[in-house]
Amino acid sequence: MAELYNELIKNNKNWVASKLSEDPEFFEKLAKGQQPPVLWIGCADSRVPANEIIGAQPGEVFVHRNIANMVIHTDMNMLSVLDYAVNVLKVRHVIVCGHYGCGGVLTAMGNQQVGLIDNWLRHIKDVYRLHQKELDAIEDMDQRGRRFVELNVIEQVFDLGKTSIIQNAWRERKGPAIHGWVYDLRNGLIQDLNVNVSDDSQLQEVYKLNM
Repeated sequence: MAELYNELIKNNKNWVASKLSEDPEFFEKLAKGQQPPVLWIGCADSRVPANEIIGAQPGEVFVHRNIANMVIHTDMNMLSVLDYAVNVLKVRHVIVCGHYGCGGVLTAMGNQQVGLIDNWLRHIKDVYRLHQKELDAIEDMDQRGRRFVELNVIEQVFDLGKTSIIQNAWRERKGPAIHGWVYDLRNGLIQDLNVNVSDDSQLQEVYKLNM
Protein backbone atom coordinates (compact mmCIF):
# COMPACT_ATOMS: atom_id res chain seq x y z
CA MET A 1 0.00 0.00 0.00
CA ALA A 2 2.79 2.43 0.93
CA GLU A 3 4.61 1.54 -2.30
CA LEU A 4 1.61 2.56 -4.41
CA TYR A 5 1.17 5.77 -2.42
CA ASN A 6 4.82 6.74 -2.83
CA GLU A 7 4.62 5.94 -6.54
CA LEU A 8 1.82 8.48 -6.93
CA ILE A 9 3.95 11.24 -5.39
CA LYS A 10 6.88 10.24 -7.60
CA ASN A 11 4.66 10.30 -10.69
CA ASN A 12 3.54 13.83 -9.82
CA LYS A 13 7.13 15.03 -9.64
CA ASN A 14 7.91 13.40 -12.97
CA TRP A 15 4.85 15.04 -14.52
CA VAL A 16 5.88 18.46 -13.22
CA ALA A 17 9.36 17.97 -14.65
CA SER A 18 7.98 16.98 -18.05
CA LYS A 19 5.68 20.00 -18.18
CA LEU A 20 8.48 22.39 -17.21
CA SER A 21 10.73 20.90 -19.86
CA GLU A 22 8.08 21.76 -22.45
CA ASP A 23 7.31 25.19 -21.04
CA PRO A 24 9.24 26.65 -18.08
CA GLU A 25 6.32 29.05 -17.40
CA PHE A 26 3.59 26.38 -17.60
CA PHE A 27 2.50 26.46 -13.96
CA GLU A 28 3.03 30.19 -13.60
CA LYS A 29 0.60 30.82 -16.44
CA LEU A 30 -1.84 28.17 -15.19
CA ALA A 31 -1.98 29.75 -11.74
CA LYS A 32 -3.19 33.06 -13.16
CA GLY A 33 -6.72 31.72 -13.69
CA GLN A 34 -8.95 29.62 -15.88
CA GLN A 35 -11.28 30.34 -18.76
CA PRO A 36 -12.22 26.91 -20.12
CA PRO A 37 -14.65 26.91 -23.06
CA VAL A 38 -16.09 23.50 -22.16
CA LEU A 39 -17.92 21.94 -19.22
CA TRP A 40 -17.67 18.15 -19.23
CA ILE A 41 -20.26 16.09 -17.36
CA GLY A 42 -19.03 12.53 -17.42
CA CYS A 43 -18.97 9.23 -15.59
CA ALA A 44 -16.69 8.72 -12.60
CA ASP A 45 -15.30 5.56 -14.24
CA SER A 46 -11.50 5.58 -13.97
CA ARG A 47 -11.16 4.50 -17.61
CA VAL A 48 -12.68 7.72 -18.96
CA PRO A 49 -10.32 10.63 -18.14
CA ALA A 50 -11.99 13.68 -19.63
CA ASN A 51 -8.97 15.76 -20.60
CA GLU A 52 -6.91 12.88 -21.91
CA ILE A 53 -9.39 11.33 -24.34
CA ILE A 54 -10.00 14.66 -26.11
CA GLY A 55 -6.40 15.82 -26.00
CA ALA A 56 -7.16 18.82 -23.78
CA GLN A 57 -4.62 20.55 -21.58
CA PRO A 58 -5.12 21.62 -17.94
CA GLY A 59 -7.29 24.73 -17.90
CA GLU A 60 -9.24 23.83 -21.05
CA VAL A 61 -12.06 21.71 -19.60
CA PHE A 62 -14.13 22.22 -16.44
CA VAL A 63 -15.13 18.75 -15.23
CA HIS A 64 -17.93 17.22 -13.19
CA ARG A 65 -18.14 13.44 -12.86
CA ASN A 66 -20.54 11.10 -11.10
CA ILE A 67 -21.90 7.57 -11.47
CA ALA A 68 -23.31 7.26 -15.01
CA ASN A 69 -22.97 10.99 -15.91
CA MET A 70 -26.32 11.91 -14.41
CA VAL A 71 -28.02 15.32 -14.33
CA ILE A 72 -30.27 15.19 -11.27
CA HIS A 73 -32.09 18.39 -10.40
CA THR A 74 -31.72 17.90 -6.65
CA ASP A 75 -27.97 17.25 -6.87
CA MET A 76 -26.47 20.43 -5.40
CA ASN A 77 -22.97 19.33 -6.34
CA MET A 78 -23.83 19.11 -10.02
CA LEU A 79 -25.92 22.29 -9.93
CA SER A 80 -23.11 24.22 -8.24
CA VAL A 81 -20.62 23.10 -10.87
CA LEU A 82 -23.08 23.94 -13.64
CA ASP A 83 -23.84 27.38 -12.23
CA TYR A 84 -20.17 28.26 -11.84
CA ALA A 85 -19.28 26.97 -15.30
CA VAL A 86 -22.16 28.76 -17.04
CA ASN A 87 -22.41 32.02 -15.09
CA VAL A 88 -18.83 32.65 -13.98
CA LEU A 89 -16.62 30.85 -16.48
CA LYS A 90 -19.08 31.47 -19.35
CA VAL A 91 -18.43 28.11 -21.02
CA ARG A 92 -19.57 27.89 -24.62
CA HIS A 93 -20.22 24.16 -24.71
CA VAL A 94 -21.51 21.59 -22.22
CA ILE A 95 -20.75 17.97 -23.10
CA VAL A 96 -22.50 15.04 -21.47
CA CYS A 97 -20.26 12.03 -22.12
CA GLY A 98 -21.28 8.51 -21.23
CA HIS A 99 -19.42 5.33 -22.12
CA TYR A 100 -20.36 1.91 -23.39
CA GLY A 101 -20.09 -0.73 -20.70
CA CYS A 102 -21.02 1.74 -17.96
CA GLY A 103 -21.47 -0.24 -14.74
CA GLY A 104 -24.10 2.12 -13.37
CA VAL A 105 -26.25 1.90 -16.47
CA LEU A 106 -25.89 -1.87 -16.80
CA THR A 107 -26.71 -2.40 -13.12
CA ALA A 108 -29.81 -0.24 -13.52
CA MET A 109 -31.02 -2.69 -16.19
CA GLY A 110 -31.34 -5.41 -13.55
CA ASN A 111 -33.01 -5.87 -10.18
CA GLN A 112 -30.08 -6.76 -7.94
CA GLN A 113 -29.89 -4.69 -4.75
CA VAL A 114 -26.38 -3.37 -4.34
CA GLY A 115 -26.58 -0.88 -1.45
CA LEU A 116 -26.68 2.88 -1.06
CA ILE A 117 -26.15 3.35 -4.78
CA ASP A 118 -29.62 1.85 -5.40
CA ASN A 119 -31.02 5.31 -4.68
CA TRP A 120 -28.85 6.81 -7.42
CA LEU A 121 -29.58 4.01 -9.86
CA ARG A 122 -33.30 4.69 -9.46
CA HIS A 123 -32.85 7.79 -11.60
CA ILE A 124 -31.23 5.71 -14.34
CA LYS A 125 -34.09 3.21 -14.13
CA ASP A 126 -36.45 6.13 -14.86
CA VAL A 127 -34.66 6.53 -18.19
CA TYR A 128 -35.25 2.84 -18.91
CA ARG A 129 -38.93 3.28 -18.08
CA LEU A 130 -39.22 6.15 -20.56
CA HIS A 131 -37.70 4.04 -23.34
CA GLN A 132 -38.79 0.57 -22.22
CA LYS A 133 -40.57 -0.37 -25.45
CA GLU A 134 -37.50 0.32 -27.57
CA LEU A 135 -35.07 -1.28 -25.15
CA ASP A 136 -37.11 -4.42 -24.45
CA ALA A 137 -37.34 -4.98 -28.22
CA ILE A 138 -33.53 -5.38 -28.39
CA GLU A 139 -32.94 -9.07 -27.64
CA ASP A 140 -29.13 -8.96 -27.56
CA MET A 141 -28.29 -7.79 -24.04
CA ASP A 142 -24.97 -6.24 -25.06
CA GLN A 143 -26.68 -4.17 -27.74
CA ARG A 144 -29.49 -3.30 -25.35
CA GLY A 145 -26.95 -2.05 -22.84
CA ARG A 146 -25.19 0.05 -25.48
CA ARG A 147 -28.45 1.63 -26.55
CA PHE A 148 -29.42 2.27 -22.93
CA VAL A 149 -26.12 4.13 -22.47
CA GLU A 150 -26.96 6.31 -25.49
CA LEU A 151 -30.51 7.02 -24.36
CA ASN A 152 -29.27 7.89 -20.88
CA VAL A 153 -26.89 10.49 -22.33
CA ILE A 154 -29.65 11.96 -24.48
CA GLU A 155 -31.98 12.29 -21.50
CA GLN A 156 -29.26 14.02 -19.47
CA VAL A 157 -28.69 16.52 -22.29
CA PHE A 158 -32.34 17.50 -22.18
CA ASP A 159 -32.38 17.48 -18.37
CA LEU A 160 -29.64 20.11 -18.50
CA GLY A 161 -31.83 22.17 -20.80
CA LYS A 162 -34.63 22.01 -18.26
CA THR A 163 -32.56 23.75 -15.57
CA SER A 164 -33.11 27.43 -14.83
CA ILE A 165 -29.32 27.88 -15.02
CA ILE A 166 -29.18 26.87 -18.68
CA GLN A 167 -32.43 28.53 -19.70
CA ASN A 168 -31.37 31.87 -18.20
CA ALA A 169 -28.04 31.63 -20.03
CA TRP A 170 -29.82 30.91 -23.31
CA ARG A 171 -31.91 34.04 -22.89
CA GLU A 172 -29.04 36.25 -21.79
CA ARG A 173 -26.24 35.19 -24.12
CA LYS A 174 -27.57 32.56 -26.54
CA GLY A 175 -25.40 29.85 -25.04
CA PRO A 176 -24.03 27.41 -24.08
CA ALA A 177 -24.73 24.61 -26.54
CA ILE A 178 -25.25 21.16 -25.01
CA HIS A 179 -24.00 18.00 -26.72
CA GLY A 180 -24.25 14.25 -26.10
CA TRP A 181 -21.33 11.88 -26.63
CA VAL A 182 -20.53 8.26 -25.84
CA TYR A 183 -16.98 7.01 -25.39
CA ASP A 184 -16.16 3.49 -26.57
CA LEU A 185 -13.75 1.73 -24.22
CA ARG A 186 -13.01 -0.88 -26.88
CA ASN A 187 -11.38 1.50 -29.33
CA GLY A 188 -11.00 4.84 -27.55
CA LEU A 189 -13.25 6.68 -29.98
CA ILE A 190 -16.04 9.11 -29.15
CA GLN A 191 -19.44 8.61 -30.72
CA ASP A 192 -21.25 11.89 -31.35
CA LEU A 193 -24.95 11.16 -30.79
CA ASN A 194 -25.90 14.24 -32.82
CA VAL A 195 -28.06 15.58 -30.04
CA ASN A 196 -27.25 19.27 -29.86
CA VAL A 197 -29.43 21.67 -27.85
CA SER A 198 -28.79 25.41 -27.83
CA ASP A 199 -32.22 26.81 -26.99
CA ASP A 200 -35.56 25.68 -25.53
CA SER A 201 -37.19 24.93 -28.88
CA GLN A 202 -36.67 21.18 -28.40
CA LEU A 203 -38.15 21.15 -24.90
CA GLN A 204 -41.75 20.28 -24.17
CA GLU A 205 -43.78 23.35 -23.26
CA VAL A 206 -44.17 22.30 -19.62
CA TYR A 207 -40.38 22.57 -19.09
CA LYS A 208 -39.99 26.08 -20.51
CA LEU A 209 -39.52 28.61 -17.74
CA ASN A 210 -40.82 32.17 -17.86
CA MET A 211 -38.08 34.31 -16.37
